[in-house]
Amino acid sequence: MNLSDRGPRLKLARQNAGYPSAKAAALAQGWNPNSYSANENGYAPYSFKRAQAYGEAFRVRPEWLYDGSGTPDSDAAPPAPSNPLRERLVPVIGRVGADTEGTVLFATGQAAGDLVPLPPGGSDKAVALRIAGHSMRGVADDGGLIYFEDQRTPPTADMLGHVVVVETDGDEVLVKRLLRGSRAGRYDLESLIGPTRHDCRIRWAAHITAIIPPYQARRILRSGDD
Repeated sequence: MNLSDRGPRLKLARQNAGYPSAKAAALAQGWNPNSYSANENGYAPYSFKRAQAYGEAFRVRPEWLYDGSGTPDSDAAPPAPSNPLRERLVPVIGRVGADTEGTVLFATGQAAGDLVPLPPGGSDKAVALRIAGHSMRGVADDGGLIYFEDQRTPPTADMLGHVVVVETDGDEVLVKRLLRGSRAGRYDLESLIGPTRHDCRIRWAAHITAIIPPYQARRILRSGDD
């Protein structure tokens, strides 16, 4: 990436701040997506005033964004101000429930950049999954949303007996009820529909933090195709 121009520096700052696309950053920060994209791709060079706004959002020095002076990071760069009127958004990373296994299909069936509002109590690690099909009926219905914290930590005792998101040592990410296995370090994974898997090794597990029914999910989804 050539950082001699403002656009590439802005793109790097946005990527380092964790936004998957220019549109995702613009929607999360309340900017006009077309104007921001034009700034980032170099079609419309941005002013120093805009560099200040971008610097606050992406935690970099506006002087570096504007003319490349100094380094991106600085203690002089203040934290982004809290704005209770600005809606915080998180990514929809895939879909789940299209089969009896409760398999999570990352970035499948969702347009890149799809976003939904941060759930109550959610953190900067919050992500969402879209429910597809009826294999999770009774917990989450077709078209609904499941939120969880993408923290990648081992299972904890308070997860036993609950439906959680897990990754097995076979690289599968599943939504299952977590049960104690026959020996230490092993877990049974109970399906909502289908057979229970026994004595699985789990790399990480995450609590489901919110479930949104289909009607409300349709209202709050910010589609990447819009």
